[in-house]
Amino acid sequence: MAVRATVSRFPIDADAQENSGLPWGVSVTPFASKDENGRPPAYGSDAHLLPRCEHCWAYFNSYCDLEHWAWTCALCGTLNGLSSKAIARFSNPESCPEMMSSFIDLELPDEGSGGEAMQSRPVYVAAIDLSSSEEFLELTKSALLAALEALGPGSLFGLATFSHKLGLYDVQGPIPVVKNVFIPPDTEGALPIELEDVMPLLQFLAPVETCKDRIEAALETLRPTTSWERTTAAGQGIDGILMGGRGFGVAMEALLNYLGSEYGNIFALGKIFAFLSGPPDYGAGQLDTRRYGEQYASKGEDADRALLPEQTPFYKELAAVAVQAGVCVDIFAVTNEYTDLASLKFLSIESGGSLCFYPSTDDSTLPQDMYRMLSRPYAFGCVLRLRTSTEFKPGRSYGHFFPDPQYENVQHIICCDSYATYAYDFEFANNVGFSRHAPGFPIVQIAFQYTVVVPPEELSSSLSSSRTGHSLKRRLRIRTIQFGTAQNFNELYDSVEPEVVLSLLVHKVILASLEQGVREGRALLHDWLVILTAQYNDAYKLVHYKNGASGTSLVDVAFSQCPQLQSLPRLVFALLRNPLLRFHEEGVHPDYRIYLQCLFSALEPSSLHCAVYPVLTSYSTPDLQAYPRHSLSRAALITSGSPIFFLDAFTTLIVFYSSTADATLPFPPPQDCLLRSTINELKKDRCITPRLIFIRGGQDDATAFENYLIEEQDVDGSGLTSVMGFVSFLEDVKQSVLEYLK
Repeated sequence: MAVRATVSRFPIDADAQENSGLPWGVSVTPFASKDENGRPPAYGSDAHLLPRCEHCWAYFNSYCDLEHWAWTCALCGTLNGLSSKAIARFSNPESCPEMMSSFIDLELPDEGSGGEAMQSRPVYVAAIDLSSSEEFLELTKSALLAALEALGPGSLFGLATFSHKLGLYDVQGPIPVVKNVFIPPDTEGALPIELEDVMPLLQFLAPVETCKDRIEAALETLRPTTSWERTTAAGQGIDGILMGGRGFGVAMEALLNYLGSEYGNIFALGKIFAFLSGPPDYGAGQLDTRRYGEQYASKGEDADRALLPEQTPFYKELAAVAVQAGVCVDIFAVTNEYTDLASLKFLSIESGGSLCFYPSTDDSTLPQDMYRMLSRPYAFGCVLRLRTSTEFKPGRSYGHFFPDPQYENVQHIICCDSYATYAYDFEFANNVGFSRHAPGFPIVQIAFQYTVVVPPEELSSSLSSSRTGHSLKRRLRIRTIQFGTAQNFNELYDSVEPEVVLSLLVHKVILASLEQGVREGRALLHDWLVILTAQYNDAYKLVHYKNGASGTSLVDVAFSQCPQLQSLPRLVFALLRNPLLRFHEEGVHPDYRIYLQCLFSALEPSSLHCAVYPVLTSYSTPDLQAYPRHSLSRAALITSGSPIFFLDAFTTLIVFYSSTADATLPFPPPQDCLLRSTINELKKDRCITPRLIFIRGGQDDATAFENYLIEEQDVDGSGLTSVMGFVSFLEDVKQSVLEYLK
């Protein structure tokens, strides 16, 4: 569990926090195997015996004062008695993880008799869009073949297709058999028959280890539904236009109900992989994509605002069905047409799944992403709870979870991998703040309860009676962190973590964009930087007033007195130039913007930093690095004189050979060189597969690389300006600071 705070020393009180201009909060990656410093937790058992505070319900931890019969809660100061079991447990502190470490992971006892109730098999269902092209189906087949390689023994796999009908495949016989149910075209319609009556669920879900060849054979039979089939089924649409036949909404609802009937019996977690080649346009859950065209031509309404909200609650309500069914839905949208991911995203992110977007089948990394997704460990049925000491409390929480309807600051996460990250704002509980003289320190405790599937090969023979007997283990992970307090602004600013500040800012601007539009999100970000710069200048007493006016040259917009703040103007500038916040008129596709919102709001801070402000490195040869970091400008390329540049933009990796590079340098770089091994290491550690592009300057089109050189671009996207983009941006911030200080 990695936990990183925006400031390692907390502001002393509400005034200090307000006047600093800094966001105050933490990012949490609960299922990360190590903490932010690379240390693993102390493992143990009997989590149910861990004492809890009678007042605030915090767990006993290594910061608590322990007496013979009692302990004092480090969070609220309450004196609690100890049970006889706890006293016996604590009599041997070396065997108690909670006394040896502030980061622990304890096993909870099995529920049910003899642990049998906690045995289950992983279930995966592929739902494939047949209202598509041959290219789309070939890509989907490749992705599922990769998925079958990644699935462990004992997994159950089901194959379904959808168009104007829903198809279920039985692959357990000698030849694959498909049974189809026609989807009613009306927007309120549901399937006329239960899927269990079409095909019993255990006939549909096939064991991967015995049916892999037949699953592959069934994939080879997939063909797109013809346009004649679709238009005949769909009939005449609005205004006589022939509508399509992509009954995605009805198909998803039926599959969720189908699987949900056996939740807790056959499986504890199911996953649906939904492969989509365009917008749902048939039956319940169909989306009207004409609003995209109308907004393009519209003069009266802000397209940056109109295209971000969902147009129907159907998929948000369907996500609640998925949660009840114990199923998480991953949506893989492979399309260059407007699909309205703003409406569809809820089905994936609120059910604990992923939303992946590929504008083209040509260079799609879908097969690699599928394999990567299924190869890494994940937790499910997760509950996340953050507690604080009494002086402060959690404010808003951010991330792909759904809040508990009853308890405050409790979040439920259906499925969570080791990359998934969440964030919290803090606020003071009163006007007093932290004491300047008392020995107490601010404390944050994060409890994460989760279940993991233990494969049969990891179980002892006493627990596993058969090769396919998966076991479920419920665990409790707790991290308790003590922070210092900043006695003045110098200490506060010196303790800033810029990457975590960026993470909180991204969450806030995404929220503002969704509620009030992209323009408002941009304004919020710009105003934040102006206020921070003004507060910093005021705290360091850098602006001197002469005759009632301050000199422009005296405003320090580069934060020259505080190294920890110096990267923030560049990060804000880069975020304003990111497609996440660029204007619709610049050609930012609304589906791509939604995809970035979903991606960025789940990334841990270092990855997000790389995605917002890419890392540009130069090499003298493929085996010799020249400089580890350059600014993203043409000037940096020219002045460095290096022949090879490597740009890491998180989702894209670019190797660029300058036009003046020595012709004897091997292109592309050979597999056994330093540059290639660096690329391979980066790809291995990513949650998604980055695209790798090689460009030879002077011969290949270098646009993909040059687009990332943002520092000479105008911040509003009006092209190259007469003065350098980042420089003029800082000048604008300086003028705004002077206005603010007047």
